[in-house]
Amino acid sequence: MKKFASIAALTVSCFAAPTAFAGAGGGCHFHGHAPVKQALIAGCASDYKDSLASNGKIDASWKSVKLDKAESVEGKNMKEWKLTFKNPAEKDATKQTLYMFYTLTGNFIAANFTGK
Repeated sequence: MKKFASIAALTVSCFAAPTAFAGAGGGCHFHGHAPVKQALIAGCASDYKDSLASNGKIDASWKSVKLDKAESVEGKNMKEWKLTFKNPAEKDATKQTLYMFYTLTGNFIAANFTGK
């Protein structure tokens, strides 16, 4: 009987567990295999961009920059999100466009100024 109760409890907990943890207070940490919506990944990328600016990895002027474009592209191994931010205030012309890459399921891959 104990074994049956344990299996039943485990089964119920598996179905009750959410597949992704994101949203208010949850940050941008995802689980599961379902693609995330464009609006959600755009918010995560904007938050990450702001974090990079706050930590001095990119110029502070990037904090006020809004998302220019979000698209699904073919990556090296799979489809992925490519998010583009443009900052005309950046003095270095090679660093006026910031690209961020995420898996379709919402996990961060990379950020760079090359787009590759």
